[in-house]
Amino acid sequence: MTNEPRRPGRHFLQIPGPTPVPERILASMSRQILDHRGLEFQQLGRRVLSGIKTIFKTQGHVIIYPSSGTGAWEAGLTNTLSPGDKVLMCETGQFAVLWAAMATKLGLKPDVIPTDWRIGADANLIERKLRADKSHEIKAVCVVHNETSTGCLTRLDEIRKAMDAAHHPALLMTDTISGLACADLRHDEWGIDVTVAGSQKGMMLPPGLSFTAISAKALEASKTAGLRRSYFSWDDMLANNSNGFFPYTPATGLLYGLAESIDMINEEGLENVFARHERLAEATRRAVKAWGLDTQCRDGKYYSPAVTTVLMPEGHNADAFRKIVLDNFNMSLGTGLNRIAGKAFRIGHLGDTNELTILGALTGVEMGFELAGVPHKKGGVAAAMSYIAETAGPAKAAAA
Repeated sequence: MTNEPRRPGRHFLQIPGPTPVPERILASMSRQILDHRGLEFQQLGRRVLSGIKTIFKTQGHVIIYPSSGTGAWEAGLTNTLSPGDKVLMCETGQFAVLWAAMATKLGLKPDVIPTDWRIGADANLIERKLRADKSHEIKAVCVVHNETSTGCLTRLDEIRKAMDAAHHPALLMTDTISGLACADLRHDEWGIDVTVAGSQKGMMLPPGLSFTAISAKALEASKTAGLRRSYFSWDDMLANNSNGFFPYTPATGLLYGLAESIDMINEEGLENVFARHERLAEATRRAVKAWGLDTQCRDGKYYSPAVTTVLMPEGHNADAFRKIVLDNFNMSLGTGLNRIAGKAFRIGHLGDTNELTILGALTGVEMGFELAGVPHKKGGVAAAMSYIAETAGPAKAAAA
């Protein structure tokens, strides 16, 4: 209990994850716990282990861990690599930084391609690095698909083409923690070997589950990998998953929710989900442009459909602005991380969100600018509203 007065209406959670959880998923998670060694759970296990493959667009294995996405990072590295292995990474933002730091702690040797944090991974630079690696010392290329800190999306299809052009045998690993079920991802078609993701963003679930999609090539690499692993061993998981079970107590409530999440995504249609995210992201960027402000992502090729990172005018603190918005309009915006801390804020437009939710969020931002004395042009919300109305094809057809 607090002494603060009740705030009517719902809280606008516009951070880029965790995202609001739909009522259908909350209701599904309220079911009684099952015997995780029994027949009914086995049916649930088989349902989610099969269903999650459709989201990754893979026919291969997807392992589900009771962990954050960071756990899936560790699983991907430890199951495929050996101490001293060289890994090529691209510093596209804070989460790429953290992944490289983990690789170092595990005894790997990251070769990091720097960026200004305003683009995704550059396929041309990766190809150049791989062509120069004549002795094939680089064992894996690790790129963040959707960099949550910057709002920049890496073109994974281009990364695969670059690796093929260099005729390099390295594994391709990607973190799509904030990209899964938001941005197009084709694990099999794009020849990705390890894809890691989490439950709390596009999948619309609470935090607590991570996913690791693995190729046959990655599975073969795991047979000779020398890094130590126990909890995150693929062998133990795959042996039990083959019968719908897990080697240790699974997060049953979250698995109920995952089954519902997969159903909801497939009911909407995965391509429609991607289109919805792209549309709401474009509306958000149009608002930012109309305000006369810049996004952290400087090249349209790399725009994220999940999050837009907005740069504050010089001399204005993003965290002070975020507090004004929270205090006055009960809305949470994402904070700037690492080198853009205090210089930027993030608007999440991912997960179970729609047009009016985004317009409400943008209205809160525009009013917040006014209250905080942030220099801006008026009309950002109007620009977003016009775009959303213009692109509301199905609604127009129904009205006609």
